Amino acid sequence: MSVLFVSGIDTDIGKTYATGLLAKALMQQGLDVITQKLVQTGVSINPNTSEMNVADDIITHRQLMAIPLQSCDLDFTTCPYRYEKPASPHLSATLANYPLDIEIITKATKVLQSDYDVVLLEGAGGLLVPITENLLILDYIAEQGYPIVLVTSGRLGSINHTLLSLEAIKSRGLMVHSVIYNHIHDDAEQTDTEIANSTIEFLRRYLDNHYPEAHWLQIPYLKDNLVGNIETLPENFV
Repeated sequence: MSVLFVSGIDTDIGKTYATGLLAKALMQQGLDVITQKLVQTGVSINPNTSEMNVADDIITHRQLMAIPLQSCDLDFTTCPYRYEKPASPHLSATLANYPLDIEIITKATKVLQSDYDVVLLEGAGGLLVPITENLLILDYIAEQGYPIVLVTSGRLGSINHTLLSLEAIKSRGLMVHSVIYNHIHDDAEQTDTEIANSTIEFLRRYLDNHYPEAHWLQIPYLKDNLVGNIETLPENFV
């Protein structure tokens, strides 16, 4: 019945890994969980059918959850809009001459809500990415009133991007459900260990002072094997 919207402070911050591992952790608590992708760009075309394939992020979610693709994946309920151009959704849709109807996505979420305890709806890029020429992702979240799970990391600039995202969420009167620190960039050149550790300390302290109801979670660096676990979730997480 519950919907949590998973967003990030930027693109390539690890939303997909966070979404899949969070779904796995909730499943381990005995909940019936499904993930959904708001919109996916950069999707390949099936050469046999000339149709768009299942969204890449949905496939990754299922791998992380250690379950096969579900019927709602194969009929594209979990990601109705998929585009070939790897760009902002509003541009990819324009180039494909296939406009996105946000009501189709809303209806898909409601269908999933009727079948599952929890729907984790992953966004595309950051909170202010345009879905259409007239609608930002944060506009849509505000219309629906979804609590937000915000994914961050320890690379240089993350504190600024995280605080800006939190301010944007607060400005719409939305709930910061949780912040997930993703260790995805731990071995990357742009991540310094001292900066990363300081980022964790600063953000935890900032949440305690300004968002005391928000959960703080961390997920491990997964390398290439997609095997890992998010830390133990509190019983009242959803």
